[in-house]
Amino acid sequence: MIHRFIAAERANHSVSTLCRVLEVSASGFYAARRRPVSSRAAEDARLGELIEEIHTESRKTYGSPRVHIQLARRGERVGRKRVARLMVRLGISGLVPKRRGRTTISVPGVETAPDLVRREWSPSVPNRLWVADITYVRTWEGWLYLAAVLDCYSRKVVGWSLGESLKAELVVDAVEMAIARRRPEAGLVHHSDRGSQYVSLAMGNHLREAAIDTSMGSKGSPLDNAVAESFFASFKKELINRRSWPTKGEARSAIFEWIEAFYNRVRIHTTLGSYAPEEFESLRLSKSKEAA
Repeated sequence: MIHRFIAAERANHSVSTLCRVLEVSASGFYAARRRPVSSRAAEDARLGELIEEIHTESRKTYGSPRVHIQLARRGERVGRKRVARLMVRLGISGLVPKRRGRTTISVPGVETAPDLVRREWSPSVPNRLWVADITYVRTWEGWLYLAAVLDCYSRKVVGWSLGESLKAELVVDAVEMAIARRRPEAGLVHHSDRGSQYVSLAMGNHLREAAIDTSMGSKGSPLDNAVAESFFASFKKELINRRSWPTKGEARSAIFEWIEAFYNRVRIHTTLGSYAPEEFESLRLSKSKEAA
């Protein structure tokens, strides 16, 4: 490692200076440079380049499990531990989520819908179970709030809305987008927490008009809306918490691009067999057509 560092820095400092500071001999450095590279080291170097490429394509979000999956999809036979070791050597890693802030504000005395889901998150077809939630985005110009609707079948974001307040219109706009995009048939369940936006008269009327059944989890139980919670944890970890946002316009553009270009189309999900949501839906659709 020291010799590699010296080789990388020799364009900026003399070898003798680097060796003196790092307390190694110059003759040892030059001898190491003359030794032929082992086949193992050469293969590590080749894999390291692929790992860095995959990590960059993931917007520097993938940890070793997802990098290992992508290597396998490229035909590389390599162990998970080796991938993890090479990522440590390269100084790259996945991201660690921070705790979400509180956006669920319940309304005492208001009747809520029953839990129709009971933590069963794997429908066999699209448009049978949608989950919804809200999170916040801090900018230098003030707060933005994101409401999202996901189809549990593919984890795809089918509707979303950005606003500057937590009014009911925020969640209504998100479900309106989802309905316009998916045009669901009867039998769809919309599941959320018991926040004031979701128990509002406007939201209830909108779901009834669309013949969508309403479901709500227990108060204060994130596991009762686990798919939505997981999505927002990834959203915060992979986009929002990685930098500051000077303007609301800049945040809006980045959120649009992350959801529509990256999350739905590129980002792989282990729960989907390591496919992106749109890729998963396309594959399932083609298989069903072949079976028919």
